[in-house]
Amino acid sequence: MICNLCPRSCGAERTETKAGGVCAMPASPVCAKAQLHLWEEPCLVGEHGAGTVFFSGCNLRCSFCQNGIISQEGYGKPITAARLREIYEELIAQGAACIDLVTPTHFTPVILESLRDPLPVPVVWNSGGYEKPETLQLLDGKVQIYLPDLKYALPEPAKKYSAAEDYFLWASAAILEMFRQTGPYRMENGGLLSGVLIRHLLLPGELENTRRCIDWVAETFRPGEVLFSLMSQYTPQPGAAGNLARHVTKSEYAAAVSYMENCGITDGFTQERTSAKEEYTPSFDGSGI
Repeated sequence: MICNLCPRSCGAERTETKAGGVCAMPASPVCAKAQLHLWEEPCLVGEHGAGTVFFSGCNLRCSFCQNGIISQEGYGKPITAARLREIYEELIAQGAACIDLVTPTHFTPVILESLRDPLPVPVVWNSGGYEKPETLQLLDGKVQIYLPDLKYALPEPAKKYSAAEDYFLWASAAILEMFRQTGPYRMENGGLLSGVLIRHLLLPGELENTRRCIDWVAETFRPGEVLFSLMSQYTPQPGAAGNLARHVTKSEYAAAVSYMENCGITDGFTQERTSAKEEYTPSFDGSGI
């Protein structure tokens, strides 16, 4: 196929075996790990964990990515839509509270094939937020929970760290489409059944960008419509320079939490700063695939 699934619109030729485009992946899924994952937000993990499938490749390729071995180096195993469906069923049999698809956008057509029949647990679309609304429209009725990042509201850090100066233009439109599909979030016994949970990772030295992201969420959605997760887990990666060579400070995160509360956002989650540890990054060993 000639791929224009994401805002990069690179027009690369991608076949079942031929990789291409910014994501540097073929059209068929490449996966690095499938597991019960306990480190998602509490409303997603239930008693045993979220049934997480980590896809290889990414359309953003952020310079600070904690999953660089799969997002940028391409580690993973090619599989079929039929095998992908089997993985979902295996995770559900292990007690997965949901099926959590991590960085799935560039494999949308095959994922749709794997979701032809409904699953007994919610499907979570866990993405970087850099999405085309028309691609998301293909998922209407197949995905119950959207878990997008809202990485940037300012063009400068978006360009500097992700080579995507237009990030906010696309991410804001994508989140609105996600909300159109799901409506206000629905919880039952502490578990999220459907809705949009927006994540924002505070980057060191980028507090103003965080404030602008919070502003947009507070101004766009009323209380009870979406959930918001303010993350502190940024971990410096090898070769990081400047502000990215350090962790988020206690005062930076406290200022972000205070700003979020002052803007009236109470539906969601904050993190302990102890979350910024290397062991929170999964070991991508191909297990479960």
